[in-house]
Amino acid sequence: MTTQPRGLRNNNPGNIRNSDATDWQGEVPASKKRDNTFEEFEDMAHGYRALIKLLQNYRRKYGCQTIADFISRWAPRTENNTSGYISRVCKEMQVPTTYVPDVEDKATMCAFAAAISQVENGVPAIMKDVESGWDLL
Repeated sequence: MTTQPRGLRNNNPGNIRNSDATDWQGEVPASKKRDNTFEEFEDMAHGYRALIKLLQNYRRKYGCQTIADFISRWAPRTENNTSGYISRVCKEMQVPTTYVPDVEDKATMCAFAAAISQVENGVPAIMKDVESGWDLL
């Protein structure tokens, strides 16, 4: 018997941690959550929406420019092999680590979210789900 990766079980393809500071659109109510560490969403589209929204906020609030900047914040060295994570996302997106994504461009951000999901969950993202997340913004 195989078990889906946590991010897919939780409809949280980016493995966003629980935070009392943010009430996400489509978030499973606290009374129904099974995971105390990571967010859970009603469906995958809402999980991708949250992932993309966070990435957009990394540019607006923290000045992240390059893929390396974004991933260094998303997957800090204290918890991850950040350089490996950056390399994998760039490989999936077919861009250099110095690439500056347009956070307002659907194709770019869907590719970025899909690459993060691939790294987090070990399986390719379903692009229809990623695009549905963008459409919820």
